[in-house]
Amino acid sequence: MPGGRLTDEDRRQIADWLAEGLAYAEIARRLGRPTSTVSREVARNGAPSGAYLADHARESAGQRARRRRPAGPAEPVADGQQADEVRAFVDEFAALLAATGMPRMTARVFVCLLTAGADGLTSAELVRQLHVSPASVSKSVSSLEAMELVARTADRTSRRKRYLVDDEVWLSAWQADTDAHGRIATAARRGIEIFGSGTPAGDRFDRMGRFFARLSEHMSGSGLAEPVVYDALTVVAALVHAGRPLARDALLAALDWPRERVAAALHAIEHEPAIADPLALRTLPTGDHCLVPRADRLNAAQRAALEQSG
Repeated sequence: MPGGRLTDEDRRQIADWLAEGLAYAEIARRLGRPTSTVSREVARNGAPSGAYLADHARESAGQRARRRRPAGPAEPVADGQQADEVRAFVDEFAALLAATGMPRMTARVFVCLLTAGADGLTSAELVRQLHVSPASVSKSVSSLEAMELVARTADRTSRRKRYLVDDEVWLSAWQADTDAHGRIATAARRGIEIFGSGTPAGDRFDRMGRFFARLSEHMSGSGLAEPVVYDALTVVAALVHAGRPLARDALLAALDWPRERVAAALHAIEHEPAIADPLALRTLPTGDHCLVPRADRLNAAQRAALEQSG
């Protein structure tokens, strides 16, 4: 039925119509579904070549259904984490999301759910953690549900509803400027460090970071594969750590990579400035490489003031 979950027959139809060259909007019209449902389905179950894998889609849907389990007590934050550090992270991450256009209170509720255990949180738990009114939480949760960023599930131990971030939420994430997505991806990697790899929160931030890194590439028209982007970030880290210009041979020796891999990473940084933002790669007349502040991050007056302050 329209608005419900896609059936196996729906997925077969999508595969057939894509093979015929139909656009997402036309496929959605024929299925009686929103276009976003079709685009998310194809993005979630696409091969590296761009082909839609209907069999993989059916298997993934079954796995997601089996992963769902009765709600229980919220999982504690990873051992050793200080409450003030977590609160500071929630506020900082919420500010980044607010910069993309999301209302600040809605962003705080969303990040709070990101840092929750596998079973999410109830409205009452959100009120206690954020120290806000129930009305504020209710309004924010409604907005997040409308954006398909948060799912609602029943708490079998009470009549309350629990809210959680679905595993595939990033496929329905909003559109914003490329640089903001890059900053969110960087912050997500910090989230993994705080909450730990393998924890529910850490896994969510890992999926989030990878999604926003890819989204940033696609929005800028980049055709770079994900490994190339991560190699580029490693080269950026190497140049920052060195604190001085490095020749390509020095990078080869330090990273222990083939020449072609270093060349591809340097090329990516040069042609996709958002990767190293707020820095930019500069190649000196000697052939050495270094990082400098991006010219568009400081205006002429700010640069002059900083030069005089030295």
